[in-house]
Amino acid sequence: MTYLITGGTGQLGTELTELLKSKNIPAVSFSSEEMNILDKEQVKELMMKVKPTVVFHCAAFTAVDKAEDEQKELNWEVNVEGTKNVAEICKELNCTFIYISTDYVFDGETDSEYTEESAVNPINEYGKAKLAGEELVRQLLEKHYIIRTSWVFGEYGSNFVYTMKRLAQTNKVLTIVNDQVGRPTWTRTLAEFMIHLIRTKQEYGTYHLSNDGSCSWYEFAKEILKDEPVEVKPISSKEFPQKARRPKTSIMSLDKTKKTGFIIPHWNDALHDFLNS
Repeated sequence: MTYLITGGTGQLGTELTELLKSKNIPAVSFSSEEMNILDKEQVKELMMKVKPTVVFHCAAFTAVDKAEDEQKELNWEVNVEGTKNVAEICKELNCTFIYISTDYVFDGETDSEYTEESAVNPINEYGKAKLAGEELVRQLLEKHYIIRTSWVFGEYGSNFVYTMKRLAQTNKVLTIVNDQVGRPTWTRTLAEFMIHLIRTKQEYGTYHLSNDGSCSWYEFAKEILKDEPVEVKPISSKEFPQKARRPKTSIMSLDKTKKTGFIIPHWNDALHDFLNS
């Protein structure tokens, strides 16, 4: 196996790169500067040189609110056109492609868990671009895994956990939305699952991966800050308007993933392992 990672210095790409290194699994990891996925000729040159058997496509545009207006075009270029550039070279090399997608492909208008077969209906520009990326991957490649994930946090890059910790240093009271419910995901759990799919030769297709259990952003924040001298108060989404609409309920079923034999930690345990690591 020859592994190649795009977006290797991003939040997930760094986690995956470091995890492979800790397991003594060789991998070639390119930062977005080293491999600009919008430059198809550069992508082709680098991939032809490495000749990977597996590509972990971690490069992505993830600024959800900016994708609504000022960086709408960049969101589409990176998440759709960039993905297409990498996927097309994968097709030439006949290698396996792993694409990271999002719970934002769903509209959140349900009380049920979303399965991999549930109807999609993104309500923001980021979700629309990630769904378009999914559709491209399915059209271009037979050997692919699409992993939808949600509420990602981890050691590298900015995320909700770091934001809460930072705000708690300068505020006595924080107000957090309590009417959006989902599943947090530790990048370590996600990276482990990406490797698991390859090492156990799972059936190609779409999988959902987050940590187990579910919560609101308010409940997540309360747990993050439970040892901090700050009061956390619940508010509604209407009281905290954002450019991009978020799904109200985006709990994705983990049944298919669990059937692969992968053990999924509860989000609470994952959070505390992360904070104590």
